[in-house]
Amino acid sequence: MKQVTNSVLMVRPVAFRMNEQTTFNNYFQKELSGMLPAAINAKAQQEFDALVNQLESVGIDVVVVEDTLETDTPDSVFPNNWISLHDNGDVVLYPMFAENRRAERREDILDILEEKGFLIDNVIDFTSAEEDGVFLEGTGSLVLDRANSIAYCALSPRADEELFIEFCEDFDYAPVIFEAFHTVDGVKELLYHTNVMMSIGEHFAIICSDMIADKKERKMVLDNLRESGKELILISEKQVAHFAGNVLELSGTNDKRYVVMSTAAAESLNTAQKVQLEKHVSILSANLQTIETCGGGSARCMLAEIFLPKD
Repeated sequence: MKQVTNSVLMVRPVAFRMNEQTTFNNYFQKELSGMLPAAINAKAQQEFDALVNQLESVGIDVVVVEDTLETDTPDSVFPNNWISLHDNGDVVLYPMFAENRRAERREDILDILEEKGFLIDNVIDFTSAEEDGVFLEGTGSLVLDRANSIAYCALSPRADEELFIEFCEDFDYAPVIFEAFHTVDGVKELLYHTNVMMSIGEHFAIICSDMIADKKERKMVLDNLRESGKELILISEKQVAHFAGNVLELSGTNDKRYVVMSTAAAESLNTAQKVQLEKHVSILSANLQTIETCGGGSARCMLAEIFLPKD
C-alpha cells in the first residue's frame, strides 16, 4: 500500500470563522479581534488559494470543492476530519464532535470525485456513532502508516477507543493507542487530534513524544515507528503549537516528494530538523496564519488525501 499520494481534496471556505462549537477541546483556536467576519473569511480564502497554487505549481493534483452558504460550516476548510479515501475504492465517513461540522459531509463531493475519474466502490459510514456521543474524526484522530498497516491514535473526546479498534479491524490496521497531553494555562489537557503532534511520511516520522506522558506508551509508539523503518524527527511542544506536527508528505511531478506545512511550522523548525527532513523531502510552506489562528488547524488538516483508483 502506498504511503504517499499525488492527489488531494480541498474545500474552499465561504464562511470561515472561529467555530464556537469546537473550542471546548481545541485549545489552539483564538479570536482575531478587530476583524469583521467577512474580512476573516477573505483572508482565509487568500491563504487557501495561495496554498492550492503552490501545490499545483509542483504537480500535485488538487480537487477544489467550494463550500456552500446553505450550511453553517465554519470549519469546512478541514475536510480530512470527515472523509478518507482509500486505494481499494473505499470511502470512509466519520462521526464528528461538533454538530455544525456534521454538515460538512456532502454527498455531492463524492459525485465530483467520480466526475474527475476517481473510482468509488464502497462507502463505509461510521456516522451513526454520533447518536451515542462517540466520535472518531478521520485522519485528524488517525495517523495512518499505510505501508505498514499501522494506525496511531491519541485518545480524546474526538477519538473513541472502541470505534478506533473497529476501524482497525475493518481495514486490517494494527492499532497503536496512547494518550497525548499539552499544557493549557498551566493545566495538562488531552490533545484534541493525533495529527497535531505527529505525521508519518514514507521514510520519516515527525512526532512530539514528550506529549505522551506514560513512559510505556511513549516507548511503544517510538518502537513501532523505528521498527517500521522511519527516521524519527522529534519536535517540542512549543513547535507543536506552531503546527510543526500538522504536516503531510505528498508527491509532485516525477514523484518528487514534498512535505506541506505552514510558514509558522517551517519557521519553528531548527536547522538539524530541517536537515533531517530534507534528506527525504523538500519543504513546501505557505502562510496560513488566519486559518491556524481561528481554526486551530493547519496544512495537514486542509488536505484530504485521495488514494482512490482512477479509471
